[in-house]
Amino acid sequence: MISGFLEKPLLFFFIFFSLPRPPSRPVVAAPGRDTHWSARTAFIASAPWSHEWSRCSLPVFDTFIASSPSRPVVAVAGRVAHCQGKLPCRQSIGSQVQTYRINALFWGSKKSTEQKELDFSLGDFTLKGSGSEGVSENQGTPKKIYLSVVSSILEVSSDDWDACAIDATGHENFNPFLTHGFLSSLEESGSAVKETGWAPCHIIAKDECENILGVVPLYLKSHSYGEFVFDHSWADAYYGYGLRYYPKFQCCVPFTPVTGPRILVRNTPLKEQVTDVIITALKDLTAKSRVSSLHITFPSETEWNKLREQGFLPRIGMQYHWKNRNYKNFDEFLMDMKQNKRKNIRQERKKISTQNLTMKRLRGHEIKASHWDSFYKFYKNTTDNKWGTPYLTRDFFHNMGSKMGDQVLLVVAEEGDELVAGALNLIGGDTLYGRLWGCDPRAYYPSLHFEACYYQAIEAAIELNLNTVEAGAQGEHKIQRGYMPVTTYSCHYLMDEDFRKPIENFLVRESTQTEKILLITQSSDLTCVAVYNGRQQADSGTLIKGPRFRQHSFFLWPLFFLVNDAMFHLYDWWLSRSGFGFSIEEVKRVMKLLHESGPFKEGPALGHGTRGDSPEPQDQGA
Repeated sequence: MISGFLEKPLLFFFIFFSLPRPPSRPVVAAPGRDTHWSARTAFIASAPWSHEWSRCSLPVFDTFIASSPSRPVVAVAGRVAHCQGKLPCRQSIGSQVQTYRINALFWGSKKSTEQKELDFSLGDFTLKGSGSEGVSENQGTPKKIYLSVVSSILEVSSDDWDACAIDATGHENFNPFLTHGFLSSLEESGSAVKETGWAPCHIIAKDECENILGVVPLYLKSHSYGEFVFDHSWADAYYGYGLRYYPKFQCCVPFTPVTGPRILVRNTPLKEQVTDVIITALKDLTAKSRVSSLHITFPSETEWNKLREQGFLPRIGMQYHWKNRNYKNFDEFLMDMKQNKRKNIRQERKKISTQNLTMKRLRGHEIKASHWDSFYKFYKNTTDNKWGTPYLTRDFFHNMGSKMGDQVLLVVAEEGDELVAGALNLIGGDTLYGRLWGCDPRAYYPSLHFEACYYQAIEAAIELNLNTVEAGAQGEHKIQRGYMPVTTYSCHYLMDEDFRKPIENFLVRESTQTEKILLITQSSDLTCVAVYNGRQQADSGTLIKGPRFRQHSFFLWPLFFLVNDAMFHLYDWWLSRSGFGFSIEEVKRVMKLLHESGPFKEGPALGHGTRGDSPEPQDQGA
């Protein structure tokens, strides 16, 4: 009999290694040893995600051919080779005979070729309703709307565009990245234009009186950079099958992982119908233009759910935001932190003064042209170290600063009279959005990044009475500094049905793993679990503690690194068998009731107000 000590580890390895693994990318490209072969080629012999492999003898290539009884395919680029002397070739495996046929003949770069003239006409749509009471006769209610595509946002007046943006978000949730000023700065500066792979194709909806009812920021893209929702592997899969993934349509704010509405519609009695018409027009435009796909990244949760119903594939991600719980100053925020986290933050902030650095927060007219020139140098230093190519130009910062005024907050660090670092933030209706950071490449300043990007942003949010700080994409280290994980969203509409199903299956698995990692990230740093009993004691604020959960929290950490289906199935089984006492679904339910987690202390009332007063938003991310 296997001892209890070895029973569970051995069972894990048995389950883990016995479950079928997803096949690697179904592409095999290998030119043979023919010394006369000089053309740039790609030999693709695959059926998507096939599990059956056979050997095929080719005089030019040494390769394996992936095949499927339902859909065997062979794609050859360059010089067509034969398989045992004839095409299509037949390969016998036991009693089964499989036939291979040429599916694609292609070569060259993965990048999009010179874009042909596309048909961007959308036509007119008739609305079903005739309005509702409360609409003045002079204003009228349109029965028809006309949709068109413009090649620049400058073809739309700033007043009309911003009216749509404000109606879509509401004044209290105003999003500066959706404004005409920000988007036009990207185009005028040459940052988001056709030459950089961002060809503007904005959709405009007008009524019969030429009034603009809705707008959509849309781009025809020839690559996948600057999106923060990664689909490079999808492009590789398309290319491996002999298809082109680019160009594609991208509905987003370029280079900006900030959540907000993407279909910006005026507040009229027919707002919902106009939105539905625009979604239909987006799908029709994707099909008519014969591009591979349409991607709507970082929409609001409401839009995400609506797009799911319209046939878009849903995807989720995770970012980290800070919440203001009516703090009067930074010290009150620190008092909500655990003692070790509070000590670490104070030590990091102390390093700034010991390095003779002075931090300043500049707004509007306080930001001079020299500040933007210095910040562009800092920004380029960051991109050179991380990506190699800056997305934004120097002119963008000057244009954006002049157009957006007091909505811009620039945090700078000075050593004497010299600027040595900076962090760019934009101020919204209830949120401070942290976007870009950089420092002087000639020196290294410990903890300056944390001070400029996180702590100064928190101080500014408290000072401006803002509810949230969104400090950019990624970064688990933000948890230790008071930023907690939230969910972000994206939607994807793929035209090729052969690829749609495999990608849909991938997104289901990815979402399951993301949800579990989000769950663990929120809970793993607790001193003990503290939840409200929603049925009996929510009003009184009494806490119920679950010390057994804390006893097992150490064993949750491997899930960060072993994110695969077998591990999670085993984990679910272990939870139900061990003294933990909860299943995965039960843990999810408990997490929703968490009073607060992460770096904060437990307690019903910390700082100003209880944890239950400000639930983490699920429709904002950056």
